[in-house]
Amino acid sequence: MDDDDADYMQGSDDEDYGFDYSDDGEGEAAESADVENMYYTAKSKKEDDPEQAFKEFKAIVDKEEEKGDWGFKALKQSTKLLFLVLKRPNEALVTYRQLLTYTKSAVTRNYSEKSINGILDYVGGGKGGPIEVDILEKFYQATKDALVEAKNERLSAKTNLKLAKLWLDRKEYTRLAKLLRDLANATAANESDDQSQKGTQLLEIYALEIQMYNETRNFKKLKEIYNAAASVRSAIPHPRIMGVIKECGGKMWMGERQWNKASEDFFESFRNYDEAGSPQRIQVLKYLVLANMLTGSEVNPFDSQETKPYKNDSQIKAMTDLVDAYQRREVHTAEKILRENRSTIMDDAFIRLYIGELLRSLRTQYLIDLIKPYTRLELSFLAQQLNVDKVEVEELLIGLILDGKVEGRIDQVTMRLELDKQQSLEKRRYAALESWTEALEVVHAAVVAKNPSGAKGDPGLEIGMVDPYRSGWP
Repeated sequence: MDDDDADYMQGSDDEDYGFDYSDDGEGEAAESADVENMYYTAKSKKEDDPEQAFKEFKAIVDKEEEKGDWGFKALKQSTKLLFLVLKRPNEALVTYRQLLTYTKSAVTRNYSEKSINGILDYVGGGKGGPIEVDILEKFYQATKDALVEAKNERLSAKTNLKLAKLWLDRKEYTRLAKLLRDLANATAANESDDQSQKGTQLLEIYALEIQMYNETRNFKKLKEIYNAAASVRSAIPHPRIMGVIKECGGKMWMGERQWNKASEDFFESFRNYDEAGSPQRIQVLKYLVLANMLTGSEVNPFDSQETKPYKNDSQIKAMTDLVDAYQRREVHTAEKILRENRSTIMDDAFIRLYIGELLRSLRTQYLIDLIKPYTRLELSFLAQQLNVDKVEVEELLIGLILDGKVEGRIDQVTMRLELDKQQSLEKRRYAALESWTEALEVVHAAVVAKNPSGAKGDPGLEIGMVDPYRSGWP
C-alpha cells in the first residue's frame, strides 16, 4: 500500500458502514471487488510496465458506470504515471481535469483535498523534470476553476498561495505580483467574521511579497510591506511565516546600516524558524552573528538560551570562532577564519556584502590599540601590521581622525602619522579645569544658600578648595 491508498483507507466521518443484504448489494459488491482487483493488478505493473499500467487504469475508469472511488484512484495513479514516469504532461493534465470532476461526490472532501495538494506539489516541485510555465498554469487554473465551482474558498486560497510560492521560486515576478494583488483583494473582500483567519492569510501574502521585493532589491516597497505586516494584529500565523518576514526585515535594516535593529529582527527570525523546525534557522543565525558583531557589542550572541544549542554546529562553528576573534581584536585570526571557511561563510552572497564592513571595523579597533604607545609611525609599518596596502591604512586613519578617535595628522610627504600627544594632554587638562570650575560653582551656591550673609571673598578659599594645578590634577 502506497501513501495514496493509506490516505484513503483512513476513512472519514462521511463513510457509511451499514450492511445491505439484498441481492443487488451482492452484485454491487462483486463488481466492486472486480474493479478493486483490476486496480491492484494495474498498480503492480507501474514500475515494470508503466504504459500497460496506464492502459489498465484507464480501463477501470471506463468500466465504472458512475463516478466512484476506484475511478478516482485510477485517475490519480494515471496522472502520476503520465507526469512523473511517462513524461507526458499534456496527457496528465487531461486525466487531472477528469479527476477533478470526481471530487464532487466520489470521495470525501478531506481525501480529495489531500490528493489535489499532492498532485500540485509534484507538478510544481520539479520531480518530473523541467515543465513549461504554460502547462503549470493550466494545472493550477483547472484546480481553481473546480474549487470555485465547489465553493471551496479555503482550499482555493491555499492553492493560490501555493502557486504564488511557486512563482517566487521560479522568479516569475510579473506573474507573482499579479497573483498577490488578486489574493490581497480577495482577502479584503472576504466578509468572514473570522478576523484571525483573514489576518493570518494577509500575513502569508505579505511574507511572499516581502521576499519578492527583497530579491528584486526594491527596498522602498519592502519597507512599506514590512510596516504593513507589523500593523496586523488579529492573526495566528505559522512561525515560519514570521521567520520569513523578520528575516527580510533584518536584511532591510542591514542595508540601512542599522545594525541593532537588524540584530533584533534576525533574532526573532531565528526563534521562529527554530520553532517551526525550518533548516533556514542556521542561515539566519549566521546573519544574527554578523549583525551582532557590526553593532560592536561585547555580548556573545551564543550566550542566549535559544542560540546556545547551536554553538558547536558544524555550519556555525566558523561563525563562533569569528566572534571570538572579533572580541579579542585579532584581525589576522579573523581573516584566516574567513579564508578557511569559504563554504560556510563567504559563499553566502548576503554575508559577503558585509564582510568588508566587518573587517574594516575590526582593523579600526586593532589600529587604535596599535598606535597608542607611539607619537610617530610610518604608514608602511601600519600597513604591514594590518596586512593591507598603504591606501587602506590611510583611509582608516583619516576616518579615525575625523571622528575624533585619534589626535594627530598624516604627513603626505613622508607618509607618516604624527600623533599630537601634547595637544591631547592639554585637552584633558582643560576638561579637568572646566569640571573643577563647575564643581566650585555648585559648592558656592550651596554655601550661599546656607549662609547668605557669611559668603564673602573667594568661596573656594573660604571652604578649603584648592587650585587644581597645584593639587596635582593633570
